[in-house]
Amino acid sequence: MEIAPLTPVVYNFKKIGPVPSATDMVDIVLTRTQRKTPTVIHPGYKISRIRSFYMRKVKFTQQTIAERLGNIVENFPRLNDIHPFYADLMNILYDRDHYKLALGQINTAKGLIDSLSRDYIRLLKYGDSLYRCKQLKRAALGRMCTIIKRQKSAFAYLEEVRKHLSRLPALDPHTRTLLCTGYPNVGKSSFMNKVTRANVDVQPYAFTTKSLFVGHMDHRYLRWQVIDTPGILDHPLEQRNTIEMQAITALAHLQCAVMYFVDASEQCGYTVEQQVSLFKSIKPLFANKQLIVVINKIDVQPWETLEKTKKSLITEMCEAANCTMMCMSNVTEQGVMDVKTAACDKLLQARVEKRVVGKKVDEVMNRLQVFHPAPRDDEERTAFIPESVAQARKEGRVGSADHKVKKTTAGYGVTKNDGDVDMDVRKTERDIMWEMGGPGVYSMDYRKNYLLEKDEEKFDAIPEIMDGKNIADFVDPEIDLKLAALEAEEDQRMAENQAKNMGEEPESDLDSDEEEAFSKIRTKKATSREESRINRKQNTPVMPRNVRGRKKDKHDVGLLDSVEGHLDGLGVESSGVKSNVRGRKRERRERNDDSVAEEMDLDTTGMSKGALKKMKKEKKEAPKRENSLARSHSRPREPSQVGLRDEEAKKVATKKEMTAKRAWSGLSGEGDQRKTVHLVKWMNTGKKRNGTHNKR
Repeated sequence: MEIAPLTPVVYNFKKIGPVPSATDMVDIVLTRTQRKTPTVIHPGYKISRIRSFYMRKVKFTQQTIAERLGNIVENFPRLNDIHPFYADLMNILYDRDHYKLALGQINTAKGLIDSLSRDYIRLLKYGDSLYRCKQLKRAALGRMCTIIKRQKSAFAYLEEVRKHLSRLPALDPHTRTLLCTGYPNVGKSSFMNKVTRANVDVQPYAFTTKSLFVGHMDHRYLRWQVIDTPGILDHPLEQRNTIEMQAITALAHLQCAVMYFVDASEQCGYTVEQQVSLFKSIKPLFANKQLIVVINKIDVQPWETLEKTKKSLITEMCEAANCTMMCMSNVTEQGVMDVKTAACDKLLQARVEKRVVGKKVDEVMNRLQVFHPAPRDDEERTAFIPESVAQARKEGRVGSADHKVKKTTAGYGVTKNDGDVDMDVRKTERDIMWEMGGPGVYSMDYRKNYLLEKDEEKFDAIPEIMDGKNIADFVDPEIDLKLAALEAEEDQRMAENQAKNMGEEPESDLDSDEEEAFSKIRTKKATSREESRINRKQNTPVMPRNVRGRKKDKHDVGLLDSVEGHLDGLGVESSGVKSNVRGRKRERRERNDDSVAEEMDLDTTGMSKGALKKMKKEKKEAPKRENSLARSHSRPREPSQVGLRDEEAKKVATKKEMTAKRAWSGLSGEGDQRKTVHLVKWMNTGKKRNGTHNKR
């Protein structure tokens, strides 16, 4: 069974922050003021700046103290706002008056410091010098610290209360609760250890339990809390100590089911008469609560063999209190669960009845509509048996040997240990599954559950059903012949369309061989384009240009031969394709020589290489014309040719280009280390005193 989450606690006293001592509080406040406010002031400043400097010190100190003291007052619970159980428990443990007095002193100190801060800030507004303002600030902070130190005892007391509050049991006064009470050493803690996960110390002497202990258990998918109280002695209320008063407080304020334990064996050290007397003395605390008298330790002293006088005392006590009496033993665990169940059920019933009696029930019932159907006639309607089953019973078919075998094979009947088949029990698919190999091996055949007019059609090859009939019944027996006719008609239509399209194509001037060659070229072109597209998608490194050039130079002759042979095979004339791969530079050189010759109006036919070189040298040494045709076209002169608006924009672009080039010409940049002259800071800052300042 899944364990329900813990009951939410209404009051969590563990969240209360630590309360520092008076000395620590003074250190905290002054240190924070020193860290969070400016510390340097000079007589040369304006008097308004000096006043605001010290006013800020005083105001910040007052705010820090108010924040700290306010948190202390707010974190501690107010006795008038919390549950009466916790209020009385704190009164028993810490004394209500002392507790309120300590919190009141802290709150009063906070008010005094606030008024003191206002007075000194008003005086600082009229300070006429740095010295007077500083003395006012010192007086204000000193008086604030004095007020804090006077609350030394209050701080110490509240810190002890906080430590004790954090150790209190985290119980919810409003949830479902079982409370164990009675004389010491009667078995309350042992019962709690049996029904909850609590680990309460159990010893064979009185007053082992000195405070309240809380445990949790589950019953009817609900979370319950069980409270173990210290033992109570039979004497007046004024004479009870703090330990006993905790149990009295729990009985007085918690709405719970009370289990009053009675030790019939008297091993606890108290007689049955004393235990009955204690019950009568605290009986007013049981008002409006569900009460169960638990006779414990029946393994030592059974209830049946108990003396008649003691038995009559206990019986009369239960009858007078109108409560339930139950017997149990923690050692043998006899009756422990019965006691727990009876107490929980009794409390649940009482809570339900209480809610029904309340005013909220009427509001809920107004939103509910309960229907009580009335019979439409006086006719009595019995169970209906189908006619087929009644007829089979009359004919005696149900129960025959042949019918048993048929029903068993069809999934009916369970085989007994003696081999016979019990026809009164229907064999389920689970039983069939385990007979046929178990999960993962057996697969249920749903066709046996089909409802058809003919049972032999259930397991047909095409079991699809439409409108209660098998689809295979609607298959045309001549479907193959019709399909062949459709395919023949389709082929005929495609041939006609192809002939029609071919007749519309323009006639070509090429013969069949040329057409075949061009078709191969187109096919090869499409294949190359597809391969190029695929290669572009592959993430392969690009071979450097210089490596590719060397590779081509090395195999240029074979490459040209293969290209020419490939073109000849495709029917393309390749006679004018022959050229040297390395002749590009030579061709450029010849073109340049021809251009020089054209410019000089010379005939270079039959000239040697030396003559041409000399002619080029003379051309270079000749004065250049301004509008020379040999001007380089890589650097156009017009701004529009380089994407600029006018000459002014071109000048700006040229200047920026030169600046960028100069930035990389060895000058200092952002990444270079710069060493500049630094002023010695300690010589020029800080408080000035008499003497020299050029040394430490």
